[in-house]
Parts: sequence; C-alpha cells; structure tokens
Amino acid sequence: MKNDFLPLESQIVSVLKTVYDPEIPVNVYDLGLIYDIRVDDSHSVTVTMTLTAPNCPMADYILNSVKESVEAIENVKSVDINLVFEPPWSKALMTEEVLLELGLL
Repeated sequence: MKNDFLPLESQIVSVLKTVYDPEIPVNVYDLGLIYDIRVDDSHSVTVTMTLTAPNCPMADYILNSVKESVEAIENVKSVDINLVFEPPWSKALMTEEVLLELGLL
C-alpha cells in the first residue's frame, strides 16, 4: 500500500495557512492555533486546535472555516475538529515570522 499520508498532511497544512483569524491578520496555522493533525487509514482527518481565548467571538467562524477548508481537499473523507483549551494558547506558539510581522519581537 502506498503511503500518501505525508503529502495529504502537507496539503492540510497548506490549506490551513489560508484560513485567517478575522480579528488578527494571521493564518490559524502560523498563529499557533493548530496543535495536531491526524489522518487515519480511511483518510478521515482530526484537527486538534485551540483559540486565542475560550470566549473568542469568532470561534464558530474559525472552526467552520478550518473544517470546510480541510474537507475541500481531494481524498479527505471527513473532518473532525477537536477544540481544546489545554494547553492554553499563548504568543509563544506563533511563528517568528508572525511575531516580527505583528511587532512582538
């Protein structure tokens, strides 16, 4: 059996980099909101992620955007979003590029 999980995971990361938090001009991946991406044998995807705050007013929008974007990838059969708040999100999860872009370095 051909192992195509790595390319699929790479596609998922690429798609997640197109999903932006509307309150912060940064994509959810580089913002550090994505904790884990799992692809099982049937190409069902589970994305474990968080939000910048538990009471984020854009939570539904962000979660739906992540789900719909990943579902649109060819060969993805289903997508589950596992929203967690442990460990809590912090600026330390952002990429250096984002920290520089936002003037936080």
